[in-house]
Amino acid sequence: MGPILFTCVLALLIWGLVFGNELQRRRPQWHWYLVGYPLTALRVAFTWRRVTYLNGLTVSHKPNRRVLGDLEVRGEPLRTRTPRISFPRATPYGLEVRVRLHAGQTPAPFLASSDAFAHAWRVHAVRVVSPERGVALITATARDPLEHTDRPVTAGSGELLSATVGTLESGRSWGLDFRRIPHWLIVGATQSGKSTLLARLVTELAPQPIALVGIDCKGGMELGLLEMRLSALATCRSEAVSVLAALVTEMQDRMRACRCAGARSIWELPEKARPVPVVVIVDELAELYLTNGSKEQRAEAEECTTYLLRLAQLGAALGVHLVVAGQRVGSDLGPGVTALRAQLSGRICHRVNDPGTAEMALGDLNKDAVAVAQSIGEAERGVAVTVGDTGGWVRGRSHLTTPAEARAAALEFARMTPLLPCLAHMRRGRLTHE
Repeated sequence: MGPILFTCVLALLIWGLVFGNELQRRRPQWHWYLVGYPLTALRVAFTWRRVTYLNGLTVSHKPNRRVLGDLEVRGEPLRTRTPRISFPRATPYGLEVRVRLHAGQTPAPFLASSDAFAHAWRVHAVRVVSPERGVALITATARDPLEHTDRPVTAGSGELLSATVGTLESGRSWGLDFRRIPHWLIVGATQSGKSTLLARLVTELAPQPIALVGIDCKGGMELGLLEMRLSALATCRSEAVSVLAALVTEMQDRMRACRCAGARSIWELPEKARPVPVVVIVDELAELYLTNGSKEQRAEAEECTTYLLRLAQLGAALGVHLVVAGQRVGSDLGPGVTALRAQLSGRICHRVNDPGTAEMALGDLNKDAVAVAQSIGEAERGVAVTVGDTGGWVRGRSHLTTPAEARAAALEFARMTPLLPCLAHMRRGRLTHE
């Protein structure tokens, strides 16, 4: 019986190993719930006390300071209390643990010990946030959900002015909602993923009843592929001035319509009287500001600054939204860039070449996000750190969208391109001077 039992056990182990590998390859989430999660939950339970003790996350029963004569002596507590944790809750890409903090504790030391938790639990990454006072929420990600860009593209939410552009590190869809965050700033070095993100954004917005306006002063090399779905395309700064001036005029007309109807925004107007929403996409902002020093070019740059700032300040309630992209968006481009950046509450930062760019993009909203953005490597194309109106940051990766796919979507929905009366003088992105 001994050899037979040994053979059966060995066969079961081999079969389990083969089945587990096949399950992990074909159904990674099933493998996580059936195999990965139970093992990781056990590691959390068995290592929690030791990890918290080694990283100074415990508290002592009694004060660890004593006064001996005229000296205050501080010692190492021998008996400590470990913060209580909930049972690890499984998520599609990892697990979550709620920590009940002791009096006097803050989430900051737990945040500093994220790497220690990740190594002890053998997971990809650990994040710590505080959803409420006295509680720290530890989220462990078992594997990197941003590792592959060939994952199936999830369907969009279908809501107006909402686009699903990629996947977040939590495994959830990465969406841009212009009704919630009206204006976005996208920065990143060359080949970091900005163009892919813009292509994905246009692909998602193309089926919706909205007007897309492109400003691509690099001769239209990027947005020109999507020209058939754009209500207007400016390929140089003089055309950009004309387009922006027309949009400011359109915005003033919408103000009058709202005032006459007693509405504070176009969304309070009757649906039949509501003007079409407009999303203005600016690719490489620096091209609007850099000049050769001539009086004419300086005047054009100042006009662009003024018009963009007015659109950013007043456009949210009037259905005019901005998406501004560039390698660097700082005060060195011009005096009005800082004011414009302050109006763009949505931020996306890809890989950058210098710390200053990440600081300019994210520093005024979340200091921790700056360090995360600087850690993005050259091999992580499409990976970015995004910060919304709440100030919290998260990593995401845009869905891989090729130029051919973006152009096909623009062609498919070209019939839905609205003709804006204010841009009637623009034809296929070129001035016609009628």
